[in-house]
Amino acid sequence: MRRFAAHFPAVVVTGARQTGKTTLLTRLFPAHHYVSLDHPAEAQLAEEDPQTFLLRHPPPLVVDEVQYTPGLFRYLKIEIDAHRSANGQFILTGSQKFSLMKEVSDSLAGRCGVLELEGLSIEELGDTFHDYERREGIASVLVRGFMPQLWKDPGLRPVDYFGSYQATYLERDVRQLLNVSSLRDFDRFMRAAAVRSGHLLNKTELSKEVGISNRTVTEWLSVLQASNQITLLEPHFTNVGKRLVKTPKLYFNDVGLLCFLLGLNERSVNDSYLVDSIWETFLLSELRKYLSVAAPEATVRFYRDQSREVDFVIEKDARTTLAEAKWKELPSRRDFRVLLAVQPLLRAARLPAMVLCRTGQSFPVGKDMLAVNGLRMREHV
Repeated sequence: MRRFAAHFPAVVVTGARQTGKTTLLTRLFPAHHYVSLDHPAEAQLAEEDPQTFLLRHPPPLVVDEVQYTPGLFRYLKIEIDAHRSANGQFILTGSQKFSLMKEVSDSLAGRCGVLELEGLSIEELGDTFHDYERREGIASVLVRGFMPQLWKDPGLRPVDYFGSYQATYLERDVRQLLNVSSLRDFDRFMRAAAVRSGHLLNKTELSKEVGISNRTVTEWLSVLQASNQITLLEPHFTNVGKRLVKTPKLYFNDVGLLCFLLGLNERSVNDSYLVDSIWETFLLSELRKYLSVAAPEATVRFYRDQSREVDFVIEKDARTTLAEAKWKELPSRRDFRVLLAVQPLLRAARLPAMVLCRTGQSFPVGKDMLAVNGLRMREHV
């Protein structure tokens, strides 16, 4: 983040609510003045009289939740252009990605660096995570998720945190982004979407289950994307034929929120018929966090044709790795059958195929087959 601030006049940081944007930025940039547009008076001034707002809050400045004031961006552009050689003068945060990006692309193109802040990662938590996992078990990790407050306060129950989080999210962000006539319908929509985390997106199924139109499903999915609650994973395209599935897969970004929406706790996760999808959701989240730092140019997609599916196709350093998520401790050769069949099609035979599982230690299952502890997969990607 400091690297971006050293090279761009403005830095835009997006991410879901409560992922720690404000805390991180005030620590990284202690000399910057801070103002939050969550405060109605400040937001009103920034929107209706941006010039006075910037006189009252001169740079260097951190502006929190800037998506509430689209009228401010044009004046930020004027201020930046007046001092074009001064980098890191404006640090902007927002929890509504798409609406924020529209204003950025319209006004600040070429003048800002854009970063997305995820929840905490295993690597960031370090010993705190591994001590907790050894003591409580991986099921408890999945239920707790990776929101900073839940790790800062170990006594805080996930069900209490996510209940409040969802209520706040529904009341604030959903009403800001979209005129949802029934918050109850939107709550049912989120829970229906949670059941489908790790699966191909089927808007028709969602519309029938919730009782809303396909158009409304599209709009509401955009709301979940815009506020960084879900990711739509795109398929891997190759020239191997025309029968490849082109529909994205839906994933929730925080596995703790996913478990909450599914009504699961640390005792019921392991017995749930959805446990493989929950594990896959968690692994994709960790992959995205790791690669965003270690190899921003890398991509993660999935492969699916009419008869075969590979959970993750990871392209990094001009190499392709295929990986499958399995909620088991000891994978067999059978678990690698699809991976090995698809490898030649994707020219991915240079690296071992991986099954990301719950084994204590990673070990080879056979030639070009590697069982990998999912908690330590970054060592093998």
